[in-house]
Amino acid sequence: MLEAPFIKRKHISTYLVKQALLSSFLLIMSSWIIASPFHNNLDTLLPKKYHELNEMHTEKDITDYFHAFTKKKIDSNNTRDKNKYHLSLLPAVGYTLQTGMAGVVSSNIAFYTHADSNAKISSITTSFTYSQYSQTIFPLYADIWLKKDKINFISDNRYIVYPSSIYGLGGRTDPNKAHTINFSGVKLHDKILFSFAKNWYVGTGIYYDQFWDITVLDPATKRINKLIGKELGTNEISVGPVFSILYDSRTNQINAANGTYFNINFRDNLPLIGSDHYWQSLLIDTRKYFNFPQGSKNTLAFWSYEWLTLSGAPPYLLMPATGWDDQYNTGRGYIQSRFRGNNMSYVETEYRFGISKNGLLGGVLFLNAEKFSDELSTTYKSVLPGYGLGLRIKMNKFSKTNICIDYGFGNNSSQGFFVNLGEVF
Repeated sequence: MLEAPFIKRKHISTYLVKQALLSSFLLIMSSWIIASPFHNNLDTLLPKKYHELNEMHTEKDITDYFHAFTKKKIDSNNTRDKNKYHLSLLPAVGYTLQTGMAGVVSSNIAFYTHADSNAKISSITTSFTYSQYSQTIFPLYADIWLKKDKINFISDNRYIVYPSSIYGLGGRTDPNKAHTINFSGVKLHDKILFSFAKNWYVGTGIYYDQFWDITVLDPATKRINKLIGKELGTNEISVGPVFSILYDSRTNQINAANGTYFNINFRDNLPLIGSDHYWQSLLIDTRKYFNFPQGSKNTLAFWSYEWLTLSGAPPYLLMPATGWDDQYNTGRGYIQSRFRGNNMSYVETEYRFGISKNGLLGGVLFLNAEKFSDELSTTYKSVLPGYGLGLRIKMNKFSKTNICIDYGFGNNSSQGFFVNLGEVF
């Protein structure tokens, strides 16, 4: 049932913002303390010039096996050239909770913009998905480092045609009372950041989101359909500037094995420049990675994600929700949109380990928990755990890009497959 959206939204207290900042700070500090006996070795986790030649020859990815099958020779002279563009292309068929059966074509390009041994890796990732539920998903994501990593350009774009289920608001919604809606949407999020200290960046950009042809598809609930349709409307535009602070000491942003990531995004949606409604949001994204056990290639990773509504009334489809972060990765164990509220607090830990000696196959174990403001209040009442395991298949050994196939479990018998190109975080 969706009675909750019709309640007037309250402004979040400054206490919640402080709590989110504190949790991110504690995550960084606790992870640093755990890793401190060997933190001086972290810079050696990714060897200089990305891989030593003898190690590169022992690593395998899907392309190597394809070349072996077709008996095509690999030019080993090109494997270490950081000026090369390393392209991966993969057609696949898969199944997830949100899409059902789906056909996917994924592509990833990884490259360096300068030859320094500690250069951050740039990447462009895209895919095209069509599912059995008539969903079309076309993302295009670029993370480009320029001027010897002094400038970071991030472009996150997505076009979707998206029949999907919604469940109401808060952490105590009934999984058996979903309503199906359909809509088309476009997301254009672009920002540019400039370095002001080692690994620290500040910048700004424009976020634009639009939804149109929003319709309710449940024929058996006409009265509820009218209420939902009245609240959601048929079209929605949100646009405004974003201000960002970033700390990123990771060497590889695609598949981090070390370092810290800390990002604050303040978004201000303004009717003056085309937004249908005024509202403000704050994202605090914190991630920490370290080698565990020492000397192995395994990684222990932590993630904290605070998504807060500061003021105003964001449209229903842009409110904090499970699986609606920028990369659609939060809440493994639950279907996308399963939980939604004015504010979201999320934490996850993942252990990544190798399975095959040649690096082609790896595995993960993960555990997460999320909380949402209940009935649009600022009090988080329900902790919603998720957990599971997954398989990693090396798609590109140069960029460390993996195909991620996970199986997650949540409350109330929620479970299913989750597929991603590149690590979840």
